[in-house]
Amino acid sequence: MADQHFDVVIVGAGLSGIGAAYHLQANCPGRTYAILEGRQAIGGTWDLFRYPGIRSDSDMYTLGYAFKPWTQAKAIADGPSILGYVRETARENDIDRHVRFGCQVKRAAWSSETSAWTVEAVRDGEAVRYTCNFLFLCGGYYSYENGYTPDFPGAERFKGTVVHPQQWPEDLNYAGKRVVVIGSGATAVTLVPEMAKDAAHVTMLQRSPTYVVSRPAEDKMANDLRRWLPAKLAYAIVRWRNVLFGMYFYNATRKNPQAAKQRIIGMVRQELGPDYDVDKHFTPSYNPWDQRLCLVPDADLFQSIKAGTASVVTDHIETFTETGIKLKSGEELAADVIVTATGLELKALNGLELSVDGQRIDPARTMSYKGMMYRDVPNLASSFGYTNASWTLKCDLTCEYVCRLLNHMTKTRTSQCTPRNTDPTVGEEPWLDFTSGYVQRAMEKFPKQGSKAPWKLHQNYALDLMNLKYATVDDGVMEFAKPAPSTARQAA
Repeated sequence: MADQHFDVVIVGAGLSGIGAAYHLQANCPGRTYAILEGRQAIGGTWDLFRYPGIRSDSDMYTLGYAFKPWTQAKAIADGPSILGYVRETARENDIDRHVRFGCQVKRAAWSSETSAWTVEAVRDGEAVRYTCNFLFLCGGYYSYENGYTPDFPGAERFKGTVVHPQQWPEDLNYAGKRVVVIGSGATAVTLVPEMAKDAAHVTMLQRSPTYVVSRPAEDKMANDLRRWLPAKLAYAIVRWRNVLFGMYFYNATRKNPQAAKQRIIGMVRQELGPDYDVDKHFTPSYNPWDQRLCLVPDADLFQSIKAGTASVVTDHIETFTETGIKLKSGEELAADVIVTATGLELKALNGLELSVDGQRIDPARTMSYKGMMYRDVPNLASSFGYTNASWTLKCDLTCEYVCRLLNHMTKTRTSQCTPRNTDPTVGEEPWLDFTSGYVQRAMEKFPKQGSKAPWKLHQNYALDLMNLKYATVDDGVMEFAKPAPSTARQAA
């Protein structure tokens, strides 16, 4: 017997889940909903990660919700500030009372006969069930249980402390100690300058360089506009400015990657001076946006390198030793603390076991519709942000589309919506075309995208705005249905 029935069940009470709840309340006020959250707190990523310096690598005028202005001075905000923003949104809109904490969702089964999902979860060690007409997955794209750490040779020999940023111990004391941070992504470039404030020295050890771009932590125009304009208007202006500039920069980079590469590397040379080996340590072999660019606010990484409190080593690990890491070049890095900022473990469809009318759904064998629903899977959507822009930009559009879809079903008295592909010319492509290791390790398990609309992921806010906010939901690909009268009577 199910514990309770809701019109919509949202999985996850992080940035995406709280946004989804707001949109439901605002646009579908007659719908009941619950948020199932596996942890004991609201916040998702921003509550999970506790490593030093945790912050956004997107500006808060686009990472923030469209409906709630970001009013703090820093546009590149720290984790605790973002967590406070998410929780404030939940509190202001009475969303927090809808959250079922400690509810680890394991599987969901769809029945066409009843037009409902049965969601199975574990709460306080006991199995619980909920039923809903629509399932909205907002639990992100990576495992909260553990991050990715390669099998480093000799790791068991190291006598110091090894820590992954996803499981940062509260009592870790690195003051006055030698630290090696393995990695060159967003987490590593955040950790290095922050830890360098207290450590004896911090070394960022990378196999290959990443594009690193500096940007002011505060947005002067945004702060000035707030003095003269209402908060919502100032926020909207800056949000659109940042969206348009981001699209321009991305498209210009893809159109002329060599020019963009030289510009980015030129800015690094300007920061570090003519004597620094930028070619070796900050010149990637790939083109910009083949992987996500790393953002450093107020050039903090470069400042710590110039101050001598941090350094970058580009080499391969041969083995861990008792006192540090031996590199293939023969160099040895002494360390008291080693931080493995080596990436995430990605999960398709929040890692849930899904079935439709008794048939198990293999995510890798389905195809994404508009980057949010899935071929032949009824009444289910997932919130997945952009790889080349802020996560929330896409999530806001996804939420608006889901609400339009629900309202269309109410208007047409249908209870099922299922994307169907009847076009044999639609080919399959990988979900993401990023070359990042954490993406490549997982893509074979993820749904595919199609070679053309509405199955193709554009990674383009303007196109998605038109497709998700304004285009008709009854597009000939989305199939709407309702149970036959006899089936409806049986279900009742």
